[in-house]
Amino acid sequence: MSKRISAKYKIDRRMGQNIWGRPKSPVNRREYGPGQHGQRRKGKLSDFGTQLRAKQKLKGYYGNISEKQFRRYYQEAIRLRGDSGENLIGLLERRLDAVVYRAKFVPTVFAARQFVNHGHVRVNGRRVNIASYLVKPGDVIEVKDASKQLAIVLEAVALGERDVPDYIDADHAKMKATYVRVPTLSDVPYAVQMEPNLVVEFYSR
Repeated sequence: MSKRISAKYKIDRRMGQNIWGRPKSPVNRREYGPGQHGQRRKGKLSDFGTQLRAKQKLKGYYGNISEKQFRRYYQEAIRLRGDSGENLIGLLERRLDAVVYRAKFVPTVFAARQFVNHGHVRVNGRRVNIASYLVKPGDVIEVKDASKQLAIVLEAVALGERDVPDYIDADHAKMKATYVRVPTLSDVPYAVQMEPNLVVEFYSR
């Protein structure tokens, strides 16, 4: 299991954007970066810098993905037919922790990874505790019975700050969701603009 090294909100401040759209993000209060040099005037980014930032933003958004694992998603995305950037987004949105987050079973992507790792989730009736497990269209993801009344689950369902996207059919009464289809970039409700094409350019240098 990979481990998140840096504080999650440092990602927001380093990017200068509230990438999850959370009300508590420090970017809502101060837009400059973290650390003693955070307020220095920013120079114009090079092409490499722009691509690197796009990669860090997309990788950071999904929580605890390691560089090695993220590169594997890129390699799979360019192997698949079609647009590599769209393929990359499709693979990331098929991750079990991403689906649990999108279905609003938990409040954050970080909580989703922990929730899956601790065995609270079933896929097609079978317990799966691997956050990077890739679901397929038609798969049914549900919170196990003993976990349906957990405070974190009840809090997430009550959150009004985000909606369940249409490629996931969620039933919060039964704490069950069906993964309807693999989304395209325009389907995914990112709080900020993601640029997977720049990520592909970064790795294909």
